[in-house]
Amino acid sequence: MLFSHLKPKLKNILANTQKTKEHLLTEVCELLEANVTYYDWVGFYFANHTEKTLHLKAFAGEPTDHTVIPFGKGICGQVAVSNSNFVVPDVKAQDNYIACSITVKAELVVPLFKNGENIGQIDIDSNTADPFTEEDERFLEWVNEEVAKIL
Repeated sequence: MLFSHLKPKLKNILANTQKTKEHLLTEVCELLEANVTYYDWVGFYFANHTEKTLHLKAFAGEPTDHTVIPFGKGICGQVAVSNSNFVVPDVKAQDNYIACSITVKAELVVPLFKNGENIGQIDIDSNTADPFTEEDERFLEWVNEEVAKIL
């Protein structure tokens, strides 16, 4: 499967100690967006628990106006509160959805934990309806575990 081919590439990116963490996160986003056909936008948001907001730190895909998201708002904001994966097969069916692009049909958000605390998340937008499987969730959980090691 494609995900198994991406794992060593991702580990190589994260092993580079010469680059900033933000640059490494951008490279991870670019790797995923370029190699998974239905990952049309990939980004990492990080939590500011004092302000109860998420802040976009790295992404690949079209630029977004949604660089700061309040906890509880949209799919990302809901994951900041629930600490659980959120798979949205059809964004039009979601009441609490923040539209980043009219082409987005589905979204998957997986929380990123460090020392047991939800410090952020990886957010995937897809222009394909209902593309995400449990395999995507397990892979992105693994990605977040690897990313947490460098944070």
